[in-house]
Amino acid sequence: MKEGRLIVCATPIGNLEDASPRLARALAEADLVACEDTRQTRKLLAHLGVTTRMTSYHEVGEKERAQELAERVADGLRLALVSDAGTPAVSDPGYHLVAACLERGVPVEVVPGPSAALAALVVSGLPTDRFCFEGFLPRRPGQRDRRLAELAAEPRTMVFFEAPHRVLATLDAMVAAFGPGRHGAAVRELTKLHEQVVRGPLEEVRARLGEQGPRGELTLVVGGVPAGAVPQPRPADLAAEVAALVEGGASTRDAVSAVAEATGAPRRSVYQAVLEARGEGG
Repeated sequence: MKEGRLIVCATPIGNLEDASPRLARALAEADLVACEDTRQTRKLLAHLGVTTRMTSYHEVGEKERAQELAERVADGLRLALVSDAGTPAVSDPGYHLVAACLERGVPVEVVPGPSAALAALVVSGLPTDRFCFEGFLPRRPGQRDRRLAELAAEPRTMVFFEAPHRVLATLDAMVAAFGPGRHGAAVRELTKLHEQVVRGPLEEVRARLGEQGPRGELTLVVGGVPAGAVPQPRPADLAAEVAALVEGGASTRDAVSAVAEATGAPRRSVYQAVLEARGEGG
């Protein structure tokens, strides 16, 4: 019986000319291609002249599907895994399938290639020697704001993915959490005809994107806290200070205003910290 194998294949993030000869060969030699959207992958296969059969593998029922495909690989199937764009398992389905194959002792290899996170980091103009990848922030505003508050003192450059219909709200939240002067970049439509990079202070980046109306896939890159800068207080500390003032007889509104003025934290961030501490955060 032939040996099964999982080949994790990075695919172009926009420009099909970025597909490597090794990617074309891996897809052609596979018995089956597992993909997020067969319609999207069909375009790539047609461009490469590959006729390998496809099967769907996406976030819906991913864990169960991973077990099923891993069993087939263990039985001798040569399976290529792709996402709609970029490297599978990086903010895309793939992790569960890799883990399921490794649990069965199945060989796993990778065909490296395009990555929106790295491409955006490089063109952002921000420090690249140390960085962290945050992927997509939580969709709920309260959870998003809490995560950004936790990152306010992060010294490394940060990379985020965001959907166009949420990016302006996310940039507003970043301005509140990191300050309007923190430098960042919004990178859209990477490697495509209308590729654009908006660089500058977060407040300016948000204003320019708002004027244009954000469209297409977006990657946000934000500089780490500058050396010597005073870090933003933690949400728990802000909530504790408000609670102490309220216990002393102040109203919540007055206490939030006082803590915001004393710490330099945005009033909205202080109020959100209070809601989170009370279990009322959205």
